[in-house]
Amino acid sequence: MLNALVVLAAAEESHHEIDHALSWGIGVGVLVLLLAMLLALVAFGGGREHS
Repeated sequence: MLNALVVLAAAEESHHEIDHALSWGIGVGVLVLLLAMLLALVAFGGGREHS
């Protein structure tokens, strides 16, 4: 219990401002990467016959 209080106290002391533009950029980048991987999977898997 004491460890949790120390962690919470340390978290409050080290409060930093969040760069929202960077967060959005990372989110959009990950989304684009996942969509590209999905499209590649559909493109390469579309020509095979089902067993």
